[in-house]
Amino acid sequence: MFAKELSMTSLRQRMIEDMRVRNLAVGTQTIYLRHVSQFARHFGKSPAALGREQIRSFQVYLIQEKKLDPSTITVAVSAIRFLYKVTLRRQWNFDEIIPAPSDPGGCLSFSAQRRSCNFSAACRRSNIARS
Repeated sequence: MFAKELSMTSLRQRMIEDMRVRNLAVGTQTIYLRHVSQFARHFGKSPAALGREQIRSFQVYLIQEKKLDPSTITVAVSAIRFLYKVTLRRQWNFDEIIPAPSDPGGCLSFSAQRRSCNFSAACRRSNIARS
């Protein structure tokens, strides 16, 4: 697979290009690169040489040792998902291999809130039209 041939520098450059092509915000790009860099440093290897077990181990490390809050872990997971899914083109079941943490407060994410509001507004418009 081509990913194993990439050095960390070329892998980083490819990830940056992939994020730019997808028009990710500069702040998101910076944060994603920071999380992927921390992931690589944690194991002392390029992410291209790491796999499912290391990803799982890193998530456990973020939760148990770093004691990060779920929102920070979600961003780290999103960065790692982007790297493996888009840049390294791994054909994995990402929900199984790189699960996103659930929100212990039971709050909806911003996008889930927006979908819920859009659905509610559509229902209200539909009910008003029937009246």
